[in-house]
Amino acid sequence: MKKNRLSKNALAAIALTLALALSACGNGATEAKSTDTAGVETKTDSASAEAAANTAETAESADAAGTTTYPLTISNHAKAEGGTDWTDKEQKFDRAPERVMANTRPTAELLLHLGLRDKIAGVGASSGEADPDVAEEYAKLNILGDSYVSKEVTLGVNPDAVIGRGGLFDNADWGVGTVDSLNEMGVKTYVLESSIAGGTYDSVYTDIGNLGQIFNVQDKARAFVDELKQREEAVTSKLSTITENKTYVYLHMSDPNEVAVLTLKGETFFNDVMNKIKLDNPLKDRDGDGSIEMLIEADPDVLIIPDFGNVDEVKKGLLNNPKLSSMQAIKNKQIYAMNYNYMFGYGYDSLNGVEILAKELYPDLFK
Repeated sequence: MKKNRLSKNALAAIALTLALALSACGNGATEAKSTDTAGVETKTDSASAEAAANTAETAESADAAGTTTYPLTISNHAKAEGGTDWTDKEQKFDRAPERVMANTRPTAELLLHLGLRDKIAGVGASSGEADPDVAEEYAKLNILGDSYVSKEVTLGVNPDAVIGRGGLFDNADWGVGTVDSLNEMGVKTYVLESSIAGGTYDSVYTDIGNLGQIFNVQDKARAFVDELKQREEAVTSKLSTITENKTYVYLHMSDPNEVAVLTLKGETFFNDVMNKIKLDNPLKDRDGDGSIEMLIEADPDVLIIPDFGNVDEVKKGLLNNPKLSSMQAIKNKQIYAMNYNYMFGYGYDSLNGVEILAKELYPDLFK
């Protein structure tokens, strides 16, 4: 697949932005001022139970033929400005949205898979690995920026709905606006279930089903879910003979000389995706900032780094770092790169990363 490469001049700036906003990107943390993922944005237990019940109820809004009956009520989520807890909030759709702002590239690509190109008014955070299956259609979309876009930019496309990654529903410069503030202006919202604390890859299937109902494209949603489940099974079945998982630690870095360790506490989606290919994160329950000392103590089998376009340089920097020389991942040269969207896009395309990494980790099982 063709990579969306970034210039070297952009690497440092983008890496810093991602480090500061990683929590905003994801299902885990508050908008961190460091590379820590502590301060998890969680759903309350009562909200989780209520969500499950309400999700079942929404199925009644589609008849046996798979046609949505409007108005449709979907149980979704909101959090207070500056808060960390997601609570249930219903979204009532009187009709299918006509002008959608997708706050990330993966969100827009998901909508394209559901046949909704004409409904997409704008796309934020357009950087990252492209899905070749929808690349031609994606090129025709209104791209609002390669980085995260603001509430002002979001409202500039006159959306009737904003859909996407939970952490970006904020009134900060990099946020599209809070759920409540958008709803008060008459803009519907859908926060991806996969992108908040407790989300897993199975949440992607829930999101696709919910979007299928919202846009009255249930047949396409079911077909896409079936396709993804078959691909998932094709990978996980190959690994069924592995009885002991390997350990991994994620290093969020583009500068070969600056090792940035993330514990990924609260990043339930990413950790679940890694579990599918027999990788466990020994730091997932650790509080505080990650550190080199913490990394050396964990001594993981595998190191995962982001692909910001300078993978070879970062790998060389790690292999030549004297502080890390005792680690088994360094000794065995077990350093693997994944595209950022595969890790923190919280969408269906994480399966692409799983397929690639599984073949790199266990080549003999995929012959």
